[in-house]
Amino acid sequence: MRCPFCLKENVAEALVCDSCTRDIAVPKSLIAERDELVRKRDIVRQELLTARAELERLRRQKIRSA
Repeated sequence: MRCPFCLKENVAEALVCDSCTRDIAVPKSLIAERDELVRKRDIVRQELLTARAELERLRRQKIRSA
């Protein structure tokens, strides 16, 4: 597991970082929740990019027909 503070790699079962001695124990349920939120965020970002592209296409189409 990588320490979120100093980014040093630690053994997966580590409760405290070997390097900076900070608490790095995170319940598996929180890790799973974070992973799910990251997945949802990525989906929303893609939807936003698609929507922006569609808006730009509609703007260009409106300009051409004006």
